[in-house]
Amino acid sequence: MTEDKTTTMFNNTFVRPAKFYLSGFSNIPHIRYFYAFLCFVYIMTVLGNGFLLSLISLVKTLHTPKYMIVFNMALTDLCGSTALIPKVLDTFLFDRRYILYDACLSYMFFVIFFASVQSWTLVTMAYDRLIAICFPLRYHSIVTEQSITAILLFVWIFLVSVIATMVGLVNRLSFCRSLVVNSFFCDHGPVCRLACNDTSLNYNMASALVAILIIIPLIFIIATYVCIFIALSRTTSREERLRALKTCTSHLILVVIFFLPIGITNIAAMTSYIDPNARMINSTLTHTIPALLDPIVYALKTEEVMNAVKKLCKRTYLNRMKAKTRPCNHCCIKS
Repeated sequence: MTEDKTTTMFNNTFVRPAKFYLSGFSNIPHIRYFYAFLCFVYIMTVLGNGFLLSLISLVKTLHTPKYMIVFNMALTDLCGSTALIPKVLDTFLFDRRYILYDACLSYMFFVIFFASVQSWTLVTMAYDRLIAICFPLRYHSIVTEQSITAILLFVWIFLVSVIATMVGLVNRLSFCRSLVVNSFFCDHGPVCRLACNDTSLNYNMASALVAILIIIPLIFIIATYVCIFIALSRTTSREERLRALKTCTSHLILVVIFFLPIGITNIAAMTSYIDPNARMINSTLTHTIPALLDPIVYALKTEEVMNAVKKLCKRTYLNRMKAKTRPCNHCCIKS
């Protein structure tokens, strides 16, 4: 009878821990070099995306719907890296591995949210290229500032709702087992694996998020480029085809940089055993390197951005020359 009471009490107990312990990057020799590399990646990401954001804001020729999407990508890259890298460095470089329960859920939300926005910003870029190449005469009437603002606003609101729901469902879990999260951040899967009650709803929601974050965007982007290649195959001029494809190269590079590492990591995890530390390092790079490379790709591969940089440099130089040649009012002394 006593045993039955104890079991009933245990089943009714809902355990919400004060803290979790992040166990990532354990027993890796010379790991401080990797932390130094992450610090370098973060500094360059801030500088690169900060420069791109400033350039789009300051140069009026870039105040177009296309560069509204690029601005959104740079902002998301900057926010995503800021949500992840400083906290990773603080946690592991300074050995502050314990994280408060609510802070863990916030950490989970922001890292996953900004990764999701990056994915759907690439979809929005694909839509822009589809209209530009397949419906060139109607481009300026379809792709307007209002329509792009509406699309991006919908993406942000929709993803906030979905990811907040997924993270919120973690609150229904009871953590009566180990509190050690086998990851470098409060990732959804490793946290849910610590629960001792039914997690089927959480895993169903996570599966839906994988579809929303990776599968649906990738299908849409592939379908977009199939339509683009069909449209280009109907044009007779080879020069026109090359000119049109040239406008897509930056976007295609960004798509490869974002989706290829995620795909390789997930396929490798499903088909073979990967050392947990190797998986975590690979996952860290998957989250951080695209944000570093995106502004570099746009700066080097996009003619409009290069022209805007030259224009901004020229304007800055002329302003300095004017300031130097301007007569100084304080130089004239009345006799």
